Amino acid sequence: MLIVIASTRAQELGPFLAPLKRIKGCNLVFAPTGSATLEIVRTGAPSFVVIDEKLPDLDPLKLVTEIMMVNAMVNTAVVTPLSDEEFHEASEGLGILASIPSAPTARDGERVAEIFSRFM
Repeated sequence: MLIVIASTRAQELGPFLAPLKRIKGCNLVFAPTGSATLEIVRTGAPSFVVIDEKLPDLDPLKLVTEIMMVNAMVNTAVVTPLSDEEFHEASEGLGILASIPSAPTARDGERVAEIFSRFM
């Protein structure tokens, strides 16, 4: 199972990513830009994409929309500074599985891994 991490913060996200790496059959791939993420979605058919809030070229919610236009079967989660209510309002209708805090912890990674496991 391919999980794309759309982020330039591999080091900072390490504790958050550790539980995702433990998912059986999981392969994490980093994409440093929204454009690179879209290319992987086009060619690699990932199961999940985790989108960081700090991409240099695309807003995370815009990237979710672009991913849906390429392959609506790809599940997404987004790192965001917004509260749960604000995020729900901003992302309504996009089918995002989870919002992730800006400084995600291993506990956040466990929560997202559990959500992803339900969709495998």
